[in-house]
Amino acid sequence: MRAFLPETNLFRDRSHAGQELAEALQHLKDSDPLVLALPRGGVPVAFEVSRALSAPLDLVLVRKIGAPGNEELALGAVIDGAEPKWVINQELFNQISPPPNWFEEEMQRQLSELERRRQRYCGQRPAPVLSGRCVILIDDGVATGATVRAALKGLKQSNPSRIVLAVPVGPGAEMEMLRAEVDEVVCLAMPDPFIGVGCHYGDFDQTSDEQVIDLLARASTASPE
Repeated sequence: MRAFLPETNLFRDRSHAGQELAEALQHLKDSDPLVLALPRGGVPVAFEVSRALSAPLDLVLVRKIGAPGNEELALGAVIDGAEPKWVINQELFNQISPPPNWFEEEMQRQLSELERRRQRYCGQRPAPVLSGRCVILIDDGVATGATVRAALKGLKQSNPSRIVLAVPVGPGAEMEMLRAEVDEVVCLAMPDPFIGVGCHYGDFDQTSDEQVIDLLARASTASPE
């Protein structure tokens, strides 16, 4: 696992963090990588990496499947793609024991929402095929790691040749656990104690849908694919 910047470093904004991250990912430029961003905050970071590596940029859309009557308690998640995947917390699922067919119905509902969001962000462009590709998953930082972990589990089921998790900042203990989920972790700063992702950005304003759409369109125009 690679860590590069001192813990006191602050990124000016997500674009600056992406430029710094791109430098740390130059060793992957010749592997024909596919850059995947977790929206919305991961997109400005991933855009800079995509541009620096001359790699296509796309999204990984994840929706949590909350327990009946308690949507904050995640029983699993669905991840979009050319062939959408799902993951489940089997131990928690067994404890909750939801009604028959509930999980399948909720999964379909969340898949419909993922498709709506993909059309909003990407228009009619289909989700990318990941099989045999070197995939770089990017977010603007890791806090608990729950969303990233769900995305990684879904990506694995699509059989990419290599998965690299790349983030500007995250807690050391969590990044170490995530390292077991991927082929490589690149993290620029791992503060201890870790307070929050936004603390390491001068500008951490929310990324808008319009920004996501604009950056994806610009990346599509610049991409060699």
